[in-house]
Order: sequence, then C-alpha cells, then structure tokens
Amino acid sequence: MKPGEIVRTIVDANQYMVLATADSAGRPWSSPVYFAHEGYREFFWVSSPDALHSRNIAVRPEVGIAVFDSSAAIGTGQGAYMSAVAARVAGPDLEHGLDVFSRRSVQHGGRVWTVDDVQGDSGIRLYRAVAGDHSILAKDGRPDHRVPVDLE
Repeated sequence: MKPGEIVRTIVDANQYMVLATADSAGRPWSSPVYFAHEGYREFFWVSSPDALHSRNIAVRPEVGIAVFDSSAAIGTGQGAYMSAVAARVAGPDLEHGLDVFSRRSVQHGGRVWTVDDVQGDSGIRLYRAVAGDHSILAKDGRPDHRVPVDLE
C-alpha cells in the first residue's frame, strides 16, 4: 500500500484523533477527540471552549494530530501524523463544518449537529484543524523514522 493510501485508510477507519496542544508557556497537553474530516486535510471536532485543549488553541493555534488504531498488536501498529493550525469555527464556515461533522457523526450512530448546538449557551463549539503536512512511520526498524506523505 502506498503512503497516501495508508494515511487515508487510517483516518477513515478510526473515530478518534489525539490532539496535541500547548499553552502560552509551552506546557503540552493531549486530548482524544471524536473527529470528522474533509479531504484528509481539514479535521473537525466539537468541544467546550473551557476545555484545556480549547484554551490552548486560543493562545497557540499550532497543534499536532495523531490518528491510530489503539487495539493493534505490539509492533504492528501504524499511525497518521499531522502538523496543523487549529481554531474555533465561526461565521460563514460554520454551516459547512457542521455538515462535514454531522455526516460522520450519523455514520457512527451519532446525530446531526446544528448551529444552535454550537452557539449561545450550549457550552459547545465547533473547531477545525487544517493539516499542513502528513507522515507515517517508515516501519524499517529505525525508531521514529517518519516518511512524509503527499496526499495528492
């Protein structure tokens, strides 16, 4: 399987991504979040703006993302790794982002999300990370040897 196919297969097969953030002082934090994606470059999730990862994004939008099958046997797993820029979604992009998120949510037994679900007093907001690069592990026995992946 080619590297781009590996990334697409991993992202499509998993429901959660690990979102790595840092606060203004650089203290790291990681959070698993249910996600939807568009084109393997835009990743959407819903979260409270009071959650630590959301507060971190507000002050430092650069994030890391890892998607992987946590049930894989030792030594057999593969992950998709991305560097991205994240932000809360608002304005004209909100309906599109909710459409992307809702389609995947429904596929996994969840519900359709509306603008009312992510505004006002709901306590939940929609977020998006746009990946600038993707990589996978080389699987050549060298520790953490990553292979850049071009999804084109």
